[in-house]
Amino acid sequence: MTKPAYAAVDWGTSSFRLWLMDAEDTVLAERRSSEGMTTAAQTGFPQVLTAHLSALAAPSDLPVIVCGMAGARQGWVEAGYVDVPAPLPAVLAGAVRVSGIDRDVRILPGLAQRHADAPDVMRGEETQLLGALQSAAESRQIVCMPGTHSKWVTVTDDLVTSFSTFMTGELFDLLSKHSVLSHSVAGAASFDADCPTFLSAVKAAFRAPQRVSNILFTVRSGTLLQDLSPTDAAARLSGTLIGLEIAGALGSAAERPVIRLVASGKLRSLYEGALSVLSLSFQTIDADEAVRRGLSAAAHKILLAKPEEKP
Repeated sequence: MTKPAYAAVDWGTSSFRLWLMDAEDTVLAERRSSEGMTTAAQTGFPQVLTAHLSALAAPSDLPVIVCGMAGARQGWVEAGYVDVPAPLPAVLAGAVRVSGIDRDVRILPGLAQRHADAPDVMRGEETQLLGALQSAAESRQIVCMPGTHSKWVTVTDDLVTSFSTFMTGELFDLLSKHSVLSHSVAGAASFDADCPTFLSAVKAAFRAPQRVSNILFTVRSGTLLQDLSPTDAAARLSGTLIGLEIAGALGSAAERPVIRLVASGKLRSLYEGALSVLSLSFQTIDADEAVRRGLSAAAHKILLAKPEEKP
């Protein structure tokens, strides 16, 4: 096997992803597990990382670049935040080295928005952003990164000017499990992004976000009065929350640049369907590819560069 140059790690709250990369940023091997921050805080971050590197027979001195919740206050080593507005390369300058271990491990910081009326933070998505925008040509861009806590980011040239977090995924989980709507979605099967109920709910919430709590209740009343199936009830709930998110992110702005959608898996298809039915222009970038590209850019600048070139 080609000799690895570094390991790239995306360490989330509930997930762990590691890639062995060569000097040309080709993936040589990868590992995935559910050993996110919550688990690693109990098991030990060094132990989790070492176990995965050993499973891939990685050299003992292989350097590692990490993004995500390993740098949170409750994580391995707190990496802090870079305040916006900030150029994306500033994230690289804020990387923190982990002490007390033999190998060189660097953890990237997050981004913080300290506006009095709109405080916000992100950790991990800044690295996706770095990877997603490497080849971007437009001066002003809107980036959507769906997830448990979706991020919408405004970037002007190379400057992150603002961002907003929407608790869309978490709200879906809470409402579908711990509200009156749980009775309606119990036993729901998976639905596709072209599901008419999903698309109709996206449009309804986008056009009248002020009515969202009323629209949400129709998940329940539709079950009782219109024989809405559990699958369609889940589709209506999902579409309503995603439509609400898009309405909140875009507001009433007349100028709407092409949205860069950074997503993969089912979230990718759902958001593509939602943006399409709203006639919004978008370009999709695979989330896994984006985070790897961001980690690779960081590795070359922080781990592999000559001493005089490092931030």
